[in-house]
Amino acid sequence: MRIAIVGAGIGGLSAGVGLQRAGAQVTVLERAAEVRAGGSGLSIFANGLRALETLGLGPQFAAITDRKAESFAAGQRRPDGRWIARLPTDSVGELRIVDRADLHQILLDALDEGTVRTNASVTSASIDGTVTIGQDAPEEFDLVIGADGLNSQVREAVEPGIGPRYSGYSCWRGITERPVDLDGAAGETVGRGLRFGIAPLKDGRVYWFAVANMPQHASFADEKATVRDLFTGWHPPIGELIAATPAKRFRRTAISDLAAPLPIYHRGRVVLLGDAAHAMTPNLGQGGGQALEDAATLTALLAPVIADSTNSATATDSPEQTGPVDSAHANPTDSAAEVEVQLRRYDRLRRKRTQSIAAKSRTLGAVFQMQSPLLAGIRDAIFTAVPSKLTAAQAASVQKWEPPGGMTR
Repeated sequence: MRIAIVGAGIGGLSAGVGLQRAGAQVTVLERAAEVRAGGSGLSIFANGLRALETLGLGPQFAAITDRKAESFAAGQRRPDGRWIARLPTDSVGELRIVDRADLHQILLDALDEGTVRTNASVTSASIDGTVTIGQDAPEEFDLVIGADGLNSQVREAVEPGIGPRYSGYSCWRGITERPVDLDGAAGETVGRGLRFGIAPLKDGRVYWFAVANMPQHASFADEKATVRDLFTGWHPPIGELIAATPAKRFRRTAISDLAAPLPIYHRGRVVLLGDAAHAMTPNLGQGGGQALEDAATLTALLAPVIADSTNSATATDSPEQTGPVDSAHANPTDSAAEVEVQLRRYDRLRRKRTQSIAAKSRTLGAVFQMQSPLLAGIRDAIFTAVPSKLTAAQAASVQKWEPPGGMTR
C-alpha cells in the first residue's frame, strides 16, 4: 500500500512511523526546505503517552523526558503569586514536558531513510488519491493523509471552504537558555487579558508561554521587550524566565482554530489528521496529544489491511507460489473497500472526541483571557470555589484514551 502523508509535523511523522512499521510504503511530503520544530515545548499527557506506546515509540520518548513535572504544584495563580486553584498532585496523570525539537528527532530517526521529501509543496489533492506537488506531474497513492496543519491544502478535498478563525489572542513561546529554579511550582498565572504558563523540562531548562489579547496582525519592534513589559511586576520567576531566554527564541503565534467543525474527516482516498482535521486552541494542552491519538488510531485500524495487501503481493510475486491465491487478498478492489471501512471507523472514533475537546479548549481560552476587571474577578472567585476533585475529574476525562481494540506495543 502506497501512502502519502502531507506535512512533517508531529502528527504526520507519527503516522508515518506507525504505518511504515505496519508494512506500508510511506512518503512524507514537506513543503519546507528542512524538517525542524519551532523552539518551544509541548505537554504530553497520559493519552499522548499511550498513543506513543501504541506506535512503538514509548522507550524513545521516555529517554528524552522524565516524571519531574508530575511532582510540581500546578493550577492557576494570580499575578501576585497567590493560588486561585490548585490541582491535586495526582490529577495530571503521566504528564511529560518535551522540547518539540527532541520529539521531532526521535520521530525522524524512527523512519526509513528517504521517507521524508522536503521542498515538496502540495498544491492539490484529490479523493482518487492523486497528489500534485508544485508544477510536477500528479502522483497517485492508495491513500493520502492530510497532516498539513491549520491552513491545510488537503482539507479542501474533504470539506472545502472551512478555514481558520482567530481567537482574539496571540501567544509567545520560548525555552530558557539555562536552568531556572521554579521552587516546585508550575502551571498558569492568569491576569486580565494576559496569561503566563510555566513547565519544567528534563534538563532544568523551562518551557514557558505568554498569552495576550491583541489584533491578529499586531506588530512589535522588539518581541522580548514587549513580553517583559507586559508581565512586569508578575510573581517570580516570570521575569527571570523572560530574561533567561534569548531574544531570537521569542516566537509569537496568532492563536486560531477551525471556523467550524468538519462534518467528516475523510472522503475517498483522503483522510485528515491533527490540525488539518480539528485545529484547536492550546488551552487544554491537547493539540499534540490529539494528533498522536489520530496517528495511533489510523495505524491500528489500517495495519491489518496493510498486512493483507503485503502478504497478497508477496504471494503473487513469489516464484514458489503454485497454488491459487486467496481471492480476498488478491483483489485490490477488496483491499480498497476495506480501507474505506476502516477510514469510516476512524471518522467515527476521532471526530466526536476531538471536536468536543476543541470546543472546551476554545471556551476555556475565552474565560482565561477575560479583560474586564469585573468578569475576571468573578472568574477567579468561581475557580477558587470549584472543588479540586471536580477539576481533576474533568482533566482525567480528557486524558483517558485507549487505542482501538486495546492495541499497544
